[in-house]
Amino acid sequence: MNFNEQLNAYAELLIKTGLALQKGQDLVIRSPIEGRDLVVACTEAAYAQGANDVRVIWSDDDLTLLKYQHAPDDVLNTVHDFDTALYRHYITSGAAFLSFTGSDPDLLKQIDPHKLQAASMSRSKAMRFYSEAIMKDENPWTVAGIATKAWAKKVYPDADTENAVKNLWQAIFDMSRVSETTIADWKEHTTTVDGQAKKLTEAAYRSLHYKNSLGTDLTITLPEGHIWAGGGSTLPDGRYFVANIPTEEVFTLPHRMGVDGIVYASMPLAYNGNVIDHFWLRFKDGQVVDFDAEKGKDVLARLLDTDEGARHLGEVALVPYDSPISNRNQLFFNTLYDENASCHLALGKAYPTNLKGGGDLDREALLERGANDSLIHVDFMVGTSDLSITATTLEGDEVPIFVDGNWA
Repeated sequence: MNFNEQLNAYAELLIKTGLALQKGQDLVIRSPIEGRDLVVACTEAAYAQGANDVRVIWSDDDLTLLKYQHAPDDVLNTVHDFDTALYRHYITSGAAFLSFTGSDPDLLKQIDPHKLQAASMSRSKAMRFYSEAIMKDENPWTVAGIATKAWAKKVYPDADTENAVKNLWQAIFDMSRVSETTIADWKEHTTTVDGQAKKLTEAAYRSLHYKNSLGTDLTITLPEGHIWAGGGSTLPDGRYFVANIPTEEVFTLPHRMGVDGIVYASMPLAYNGNVIDHFWLRFKDGQVVDFDAEKGKDVLARLLDTDEGARHLGEVALVPYDSPISNRNQLFFNTLYDENASCHLALGKAYPTNLKGGGDLDREALLERGANDSLIHVDFMVGTSDLSITATTLEGDEVPIFVDGNWA
C-alpha cells in the first residue's frame, strides 16, 4: 500500500472500528493543523458512513506556545461559556469524538509549571461534565496519532525533518495494524484482548504485587466487583467501539486506598508540554507520600497537587513486554503509544465502567466502593523486561500473572 492508501485505510479504521459511527450521528474531530490530510480523509469516511455533521476543532503548537508566553493569566485561566456549550451540545446529542495526539512533547518546557497547572485545572473543572461522560462511555470516542514535524524530530532526532515525519507516519500505520485487511485484523485483535480481560475478571483477584530490578515493590488491592477491560468498550445502546488506536492493554481500577510500596517509572512521561523522567512514587494507604524525579520534578509536583485524588491511582493496566509496539524498541514520548508498549498505572480518576454497575453510580457512591476521583487521569509506564506481577486470590493463594515482563 502506498502512503495515500494507508492514510485512507487508517481513516476508515478510525471511523468504522474506532468510533463505530452511525448514520445520522455528528462527529467532532480535534486535531493539530498539520494533520489536515488525515482529517479530510476521516471527514470523507464519516460522510460515507452517513454522518450528519462533522465539526473540526484545530490546534497549532506555535499558537499555543505564543499564548502561554504572552497572554495574561486571567485569559489563560478562563474557559468561556460558548466553549463549554459547544461540548454540552455534542455530548447531549450523542456525537462521536475523534481526538488526534501529536503535539511537541517539549512544547511548553520553558513555561512556568504553576501557570500551566492553573490553566489546566481551570479547563478540567469547566469540562468535567465532558470527561465524566467520556469515561462512562456515554458517547463513542477514539484517540489516535497524527505525525507532526516537532514530534517526529523528537522520536527520530538523527533523521532530517522530512524523513522523520515519513518514519513516524509509517510507525503509526504499523502500530495501528493498517494493511489490506485492517478491519478484519482489528476484529480478531480486539476479540483476543477482550478474552484476556474476561479471564482476569472471572478470576476476581484480591491484589497484585509488582516487583522488578528498578526497585519497584508495590502492592495494589483491587476493589470488590472490579472489571477488567481491553480492546473495546460498549455504549449504552450496545454498540462496540475502540477508544484507543492502537491498543494492546487490559486494564482495571485499583482500590483508591489500597496501594502500598514504591514504583519506579520505566519510561519518560510527557505531561503539559514537559517531559518528566527517571521518577518514582511511594504510596501508603493508597496515597503518594513521597516522590522524586531527575527531570521535571517541579512539573510532577504540580501534577500531584492538582487535587486530592491526583495522589491516588485510578488505573492498573497490563501489557506484555514482548508485544508489537514494545518490540519496536522505540520511545515515542507520547502516552498513547508508550502505554501500549508497557504495563502502566494512572494517577487520578478511575473509569467507572471498570466497576460492576459503576456507570450508574454518582461520584460519592464510586468513592465509597473504592474508585478514585480527580480532575486528571495521567498514565505512566512501569513495565520492564524483568517485571513480575503476582496475584493473590480471595482464598489467599498466590498466582503468577507476569514473569519476566510477559504473561505467565
